[in-house]
Amino acid sequence: MNKYLIKFIFLILASITLSCSYTPIFSEKNYNFGIEKIFFDENGVKDVDKIIKNRFDLIKKTNGEIKENYSLRVRTAKTREVISKDSKGDPVKFKLIISVNYLILKDKEIIVDKNIERKNIYDNNSDKFKLEQNEKIIIENLSKNISEVILTSIVTLNDN
Repeated sequence: MNKYLIKFIFLILASITLSCSYTPIFSEKNYNFGIEKIFFDENGVKDVDKIIKNRFDLIKKTNGEIKENYSLRVRTAKTREVISKDSKGDPVKFKLIISVNYLILKDKEIIVDKNIERKNIYDNNSDKFKLEQNEKIIIENLSKNISEVILTSIVTLNDN
């Protein structure tokens, strides 16, 4: 029994010390580029704009050595559609669409001009407060996904 306990402890210690050092790509926060300015369309969706701005503000603050400086122009839009209704005509399912057009600029020259569209279908809720909270969570998740796509396009642009 003592022999098995020693083998078990050795196995645990070996797995802890020899485990791989996996880290997600975007957790390092040491990018070799900087974001000088972010311009948002004044008619855009404020919640989406705020999430994207916060994501890139974190990159601004954590940069060390910067090779390239970019600017972003972002235009956001949000649409909520009724997908299905019940027999009374009340909505049962909604579709929330967030569309973002972004430009990556270097020295006032457009390098990238892309459109991103993310959708989510969700059920209606009789409690309007819960429905609103659910929509806020969906908007936050879609916005974070969009900001990661924008960040990825800058990273791949900078790698070339």
